[in-house]
Amino acid sequence: MKTMKGKIALHIMLGLAALFYGMTAGSAEEKTTEAKASKEIKSVACLDCHTQETPNIVSDWFISKHRPRGVGCADCHGEEHQSKDDVAKAKQPTPETCADSGCHSKRVEEYRKGKHAAGWAVMKAMPTIHWQPMSMIDGQKGCGGCHKIGEKSEEEMKKLKEAGSKYGHAACDSCHTRHTFSVAEAREPQACQTCHMGFDHPQWEMYSASKHGVRHLLKQNKVISPNAAAPTCQTCHMQKGNHEVRTPWGFLAVRLPLSEDKEWAADQVTILQALGVLDPEGKPTARLEAVKAADVARLTQESFDAERDKLVKACVQCHSENFARGEMEKGDKMIREADRLLAAAIREIAGLYKDGILRQPKEYSYPFPDLLTFHDAPTPIEQKLFVMHLEHRMRTFQGTFHANPDYALWYGWSEMQRDLTEIRHMAKEMREKHAQEAEKTKKN
Repeated sequence: MKTMKGKIALHIMLGLAALFYGMTAGSAEEKTTEAKASKEIKSVACLDCHTQETPNIVSDWFISKHRPRGVGCADCHGEEHQSKDDVAKAKQPTPETCADSGCHSKRVEEYRKGKHAAGWAVMKAMPTIHWQPMSMIDGQKGCGGCHKIGEKSEEEMKKLKEAGSKYGHAACDSCHTRHTFSVAEAREPQACQTCHMGFDHPQWEMYSASKHGVRHLLKQNKVISPNAAAPTCQTCHMQKGNHEVRTPWGFLAVRLPLSEDKEWAADQVTILQALGVLDPEGKPTARLEAVKAADVARLTQESFDAERDKLVKACVQCHSENFARGEMEKGDKMIREADRLLAAAIREIAGLYKDGILRQPKEYSYPFPDLLTFHDAPTPIEQKLFVMHLEHRMRTFQGTFHANPDYALWYGWSEMQRDLTEIRHMAKEMREKHAQEAEKTKKN
């Protein structure tokens, strides 16, 4: 019965294909059409099997723009896989596959200039990433599930396969879900939701509850006019479809040159030291070179201004430039205020290291808490700092820039205030206990 249904479905598909090609036969593009038809006929073996085994893959391909353009299974997966016994021979596409097709080379070039392309390399550069379970990283059930959007070298692909990770190593299908590869889908903000949400970067929650996001949801639900202004993630960060996705402040809201405000500049230095890109004397480290190579932070005023100007261009479609730049400056000032709290907390813990009250982990290169160790921080006070940095500071400035006042205040700034209070209290208790133990030792 299953086989009969599969064959019926296959015949319907091929009939539709024949109808499509028959309608275009005799036109000026007849030869091209015949070539496409021939190419599709070669895919019959694939369709015959996969209509039965993975029918939704076939139906998705059939409604895609690839099918009528003659882009078949072999174009992405090669021709070596011919049966259930040689599945391992099926090639998995990469950005190179899309670029070499002659169709998407411009978009791939843009992608490679942006932060998404650096996603895998940035994840792998985290100092304790190798401590995590393989399934969370290379198996893509944690960080790797989103950072897989980053490009990988042939050597990295080989290691992934040897470790048992065979799928999900592409990049384009992170947004253009296979096998429809729909542009319409990738243009909607929900395409960004899977990765841009949650603990450290809840942009989806911030955006969807902002006035921008609410208006777009109302448009999707046909409550307001489809012509009403309602910016999406792509409106601001992928203008005119440009796949070079980046922001002025970057993911961690750090940049060079330092602020002309001396107090803020001192706080920025403290944070950069805790990120391991400056040493205790304020000199660049090897980690800064890695940041430069990945281009994940703006390291000149010119590069920062260029990204800021891009965003303003999106804003002025609805707002005046004065309003737009004023709102952006408010975001900058929120980062300054958040940095003041975070730097104070970092100094508390660095002081405990310096005074021998808290043991500096042997993995740390410098007597500063390493903010990039995340949840691998070894003590409760260092764990509190990790949460303050990666959850609450992020929400403070991201909530501001994404026009969500509740996230900026209650989930961000307010929590940072509480974090600093707790860290100071814990540090005070640790100092008192250390003094008491030192006194007992002295008496003995």
